[in-house]
Amino acid sequence: MHVRIDISSQTLGLFGDDGACVRRYRVSTASKGPGEEKGSYQTPRGRHVIRARIGTGAPLGAAFRGRRPTGEIWSPALAASTPGRDWILTRILWLSGTEPGRNRLGSVDSMQRYIYIHGTPDTEPMGEPRSIGCVRMRNRDVAELFDLVPAGTVVEIEE
Repeated sequence: MHVRIDISSQTLGLFGDDGACVRRYRVSTASKGPGEEKGSYQTPRGRHVIRARIGTGAPLGAAFRGRRPTGEIWSPALAASTPGRDWILTRILWLSGTEPGRNRLGSVDSMQRYIYIHGTPDTEPMGEPRSIGCVRMRNRDVAELFDLVPAGTVVEIEE
């Protein structure tokens, strides 16, 4: 299995070893477009691997901070009480770049930039760039993807 994220179409495809697409999801990548530099708030391109899987068994909508569950479950009321919060919900697939100088090491290291595939409030639109660098998914979709991909799965991010 491998994952391909297409920034231009705002889609994530999960492909089997035979190259056939077995799942396709609408996603939301960075509002500032593609880019690799630390502090750019852009989605990094290139070959990555899933370095860590976080949130096994958490309920849909479970909130995370610093990759740890907060005990909160997202709701409109909770969102209203914390305006401007960048919600990381349900599951986290933490990405690590594999291309030194492009998305690994130094000022372009995706893992040090905390680039994830993660859930987001279902009130947020998919199919348009709105994140601060991560790849956002619907909560049910990220939970499904999480169950299908082990750590070490290749993730290609392309324009």
